[in-house]
Amino acid sequence: MRRIWQAFIVACVIYVSICDAAQTSGKKGKRKLNLPDTNTDMSARRTTRAGTWYADNAPILNQQLQTWLDQAPVLHSPARAIIAPHAGYRACGACSAFAYRQIDPTNVKRLFILAPSHRGRVSGCGLSSCSTYKNPLYDLTIDKQVYEHLNATGSFETFSRSIDEKEHSIEMQLPYIAKVMEKYEGSFTIVPVLVGRLNLTRQQEYGEIFAPYLANPENLFVISSDFWHWGKKFNYTYHDPAYGEIYQFIEHLDRMAMDLIENLDPVGFANEPELRGKTICGRNAIGILLYAVNTLRRNTANELKPTLRFLNYAQNRRCTSMNDTCVSYACGALTMQ
Repeated sequence: MRRIWQAFIVACVIYVSICDAAQTSGKKGKRKLNLPDTNTDMSARRTTRAGTWYADNAPILNQQLQTWLDQAPVLHSPARAIIAPHAGYRACGACSAFAYRQIDPTNVKRLFILAPSHRGRVSGCGLSSCSTYKNPLYDLTIDKQVYEHLNATGSFETFSRSIDEKEHSIEMQLPYIAKVMEKYEGSFTIVPVLVGRLNLTRQQEYGEIFAPYLANPENLFVISSDFWHWGKKFNYTYHDPAYGEIYQFIEHLDRMAMDLIENLDPVGFANEPELRGKTICGRNAIGILLYAVNTLRRNTANELKPTLRFLNYAQNRRCTSMNDTCVSYACGALTMQ
């Protein structure tokens, strides 16, 4: 009996250990974002893509960004706004450098980041509930005074830190912003804005709100957007063989979109029949920029000469099969000379 009783106790101990291990393993399996375990500062947005989508080691990240920037020429500068992708840096880091290379940081005091909402519903445009954004290079401070002015319009909602940390479209711009502004660390602020689904009327509304900020040469706008998303996972697999292989057709669609954007035509960009797949994720943020530019042109007659040019284009892979998946990236810069 004693042996049976001892065996029973050992079996119970093993069972409890297995259950504890399984429970711990299950909790780890659910952790999809790279969040640090402790953070008592609830006003700071933590990095959630560092270590996966880009390097979390500051010297390594700094060197990568510097290398890409050194390889990108100055083509359309000084930029007052840029369009840059928000994918992992392995896919789009080199492409993004073409946009950020056009920035002259000398007079920049604040950077507005208009980025699409992928993770949480935003009925219009939303402002972060945080005051600081963590970053491997150095932390970035949100301009609370500008936030107050934007909130006073009644057109903005506030999104939670939880939604903020799940969203990647703002975070993926922060390392490049920190890098190009490194000589002015502590003397500039950021204005992150999440952009939801907007019709043309609402795009125009926000464009008119942001127009005075765009007119100020101390402000710079970063429009966060990837371009065409093709494949079954994106619910878009149309292919017109008249344009060649699938990847060539995707480029045709992207070039059409880029032409309309370069023409500063928000209505044409939104209504072009071939672009109705609407897989350019930052299309609403781009629309706000275009309406802001048109508002300034309307209010300043011939005094303002805005020019938007796309400087680099890339695809993360060349699709040749209906089973393939592709995301494309286009980098542009807006000047006002």
